[in-house]
Amino acid sequence: PAQTEAPATTSAEAVAAPEADAIAVASGTYAIDPTHTDVLAQWNHLGFSNPSAHFGNAEGHIVYNADDVSQSSVEVTLPLSGMNSFTAKFDEHLRSADFFDVGVFPQATFKSTKVEAAGTNKLTVTGELTIKDITKPVVLDVTVNGAGEHPMRKVPAVGFEATTSLKRSDFGLGMAAPAVSDEVTLRITTEATQAPAQ
Repeated sequence: PAQTEAPATTSAEAVAAPEADAIAVASGTYAIDPTHTDVLAQWNHLGFSNPSAHFGNAEGHIVYNADDVSQSSVEVTLPLSGMNSFTAKFDEHLRSADFFDVGVFPQATFKSTKVEAAGTNKLTVTGELTIKDITKPVVLDVTVNGAGEHPMRKVPAVGFEATTSLKRSDFGLGMAAPAVSDEVTLRITTEATQAPAQ
């Protein structure tokens, strides 16, 4: 019997990844869960290594508008007491006046000024980051990880990843730059839930 040939595919079709399904996020106000939120800062040290520090204990909320994402917003407070490089001596230096001066400036804050759709499950969030009473614009590239009913709390929940880069010297943290890179990469993961219905 004659063999039928499979339809030809172009090389672009062969390598194209399937498009992800859109994740439906319910409108509402979500409280950030500090237990499942982490801000990871990473930089280059003298060209030899890429160390990092974690910033935890975040507090804040996300307002999501499913009908008009541009009406969404986020506000976060990051207590610098939650900073952890997993090296006590280095943590002490980071908290000193050489860097964050935590005794005078105990927290960092972020407040969005614009939220835009940026593709399937993607957002661009522009906002103002304040560290040491210095406020600068920052743009976050955000991915929606998932949304739906939280299996334990039984309330609407949502999770996001976000990345950005910034110059630490813009925030009065420029000691040893550029030998220690001025540019810092931030990777953020967060989970947030709505309050239970009354």
